[in-house]
Amino acid sequence: MQRVLVVDDETAILELVSYHLSREGYHVETEENGQTAVHRVSKEPFDLVILDVMLPGQSGLDACRAIRQSTDIPIIMLTARKDEVDRVLGLELGADDYVTKPFSPRELIARVKAILRRSQKGREETGDIKVSGLEVDVERRSVEVDGTPVNLTFTEFELLTIMARNPGRAFTRDELLVRVWGEDFYGDSRTVDVHVRHLREKLKEDPQNPRFIETVRGVGYRFSGQ
Repeated sequence: MQRVLVVDDETAILELVSYHLSREGYHVETEENGQTAVHRVSKEPFDLVILDVMLPGQSGLDACRAIRQSTDIPIIMLTARKDEVDRVLGLELGADDYVTKPFSPRELIARVKAILRRSQKGREETGDIKVSGLEVDVERRSVEVDGTPVNLTFTEFELLTIMARNPGRAFTRDELLVRVWGEDFYGDSRTVDVHVRHLREKLKEDPQNPRFIETVRGVGYRFSGQ
C-alpha cells in the first residue's frame, strides 16, 4: 500500500483529501505543520507528499525546500488559484506538480495516480546512460557529471532520462508534459520550462552554449551530449 502524507492546516481539507485517497487504497497520514512534516519525511517512508503552501510556522514553500535537501520524493503543492507566484515558486523549489484551490477530489486523485504511476514506472526502468561525462544510474536514480554527483528531483530525473535516451530528438513542450506529467496533467508548457531551467542549473550548463540540453526554437528541447 502506497503511503501519502497530506500537510494542510485546514481540518476540512485534511478530512476531504484523506477520505478520497483512502477510498482509492492509499495509506494516508496527515500533518498540520510544515516543520513536523519535514521531520516525518526524513524519518518515515512515504511515496508522495501533498503540501499546502500556506502553513503556520514553516510555510509549505520552506518545507518543500527542506524536503528536497534530503529526498527526491514526489511533491504536489496545494495553492490558491490567484497565487500564480506561489505555483511558480513551488516548481522552482522542487515541487513536481500543483493543484489549485478550490479543487475537485477527482482532479487531485488523477494527479496523485499519475505521479505515482510515473514514479513506479521510473523505478522499474533499467539501463544506465553514459554520454559526454554524464552518467545516469537508473536503478539507483543517481546522476553524475564528470564524476561529481548531481542531486535531482524526481521530475528533473525523468526529464533528463527521457531526453538522454533519445539524443538528437527534438521534444515539444507538450510532448514532454505528456511523457513526464501524464495525460491527466492540467498545467501548461511553462511547467516544462521551469524544470528544464532548474535541470540546466544543476548540470552546470552554459546558457549560451549548453552541453547537454539544447533549446529548439519554436519546438522545445533536445539532448545533445556531443
